[in-house]
Amino acid sequence: MTAATGISKSDSRGRLVLRRFLRRRLALFGLLMVVLFFGFAYLGPDFYKWNYNQLDPAAFLEPPSASHWFGTTQNGFDMFAQTMRGMQKSLIIGLVGALLSTAIAALAGAAAGYFSGWTDRGIIALIDLLLVLPGFLIIAILSPLFQRRTWLIFVVLLAAFQWMITARVVRSMTLSLKEREFIHAARFAGVSNWKIILRHLLPNMSSFLVIDATINVSSLILAEVGLSFFGFGVQPPDISLGTLINDHWQAAGTQDGYQFYFPAILLVALVLCVNLVGDGLRDALDPNAGMGAPR
Repeated sequence: MTAATGISKSDSRGRLVLRRFLRRRLALFGLLMVVLFFGFAYLGPDFYKWNYNQLDPAAFLEPPSASHWFGTTQNGFDMFAQTMRGMQKSLIIGLVGALLSTAIAALAGAAAGYFSGWTDRGIIALIDLLLVLPGFLIIAILSPLFQRRTWLIFVVLLAAFQWMITARVVRSMTLSLKEREFIHAARFAGVSNWKIILRHLLPNMSSFLVIDATINVSSLILAEVGLSFFGFGVQPPDISLGTLINDHWQAAGTQDGYQFYFPAILLVALVLCVNLVGDGLRDALDPNAGMGAPR
């Protein structure tokens, strides 16, 4: 009976969250656009006649046309194919890096708040140390060591400098939640500490963690673009939106500006749509959210 009741409550909670999310028109639009971006990046190359590293010797600096939808570079590379390839790298870096960063923050912050004592002091000391270190500069210095595996920099190193503020917030929430009755009941029932953290504490922070993950997607994509723009990120022959913007920013304002505008506009649209999805999820997961007018 208890199990059935638990399933019923879980299903009811899921339907409520889904209903709230579906009422957010901007969030639905953002989700649709993110799905389209994924299709554009990962399925588009299978249906497009040009490859990102394929030259067209008959088309140098050709403006957008039926043959080359986003035009070509001065070397004859198709900009549409290169933009699809660049978005692949930016998307995977943003998503995997965001999940890793939020997971580290959740576990470290919950452990610090729940165990207290030396565990708390050690984690807080590590957080304070990482907060004062110039993460962007350190990643730039280390980037030459990863010439052929640059995606590891962003998935591991960028995530390593992204989790500290979130961990502090999680710690504060844990300090409050661990004094609640259901946590005391779990302790008296003999539930292990890590099971309490994973099954009772963190699920009660789900709305905050989801929002943090979506924000991290945007910030990590922009961080990758920034590093790649300055030459410390993705290295040839790999391509990202950052490398495309870096390679063609001087074309902005000229007749060849399409080389810069297309990847730049797609970058802004991608980050905006991810943020719209995050806002919708925040409202849907917030138990205190009202059932106001759709927006």
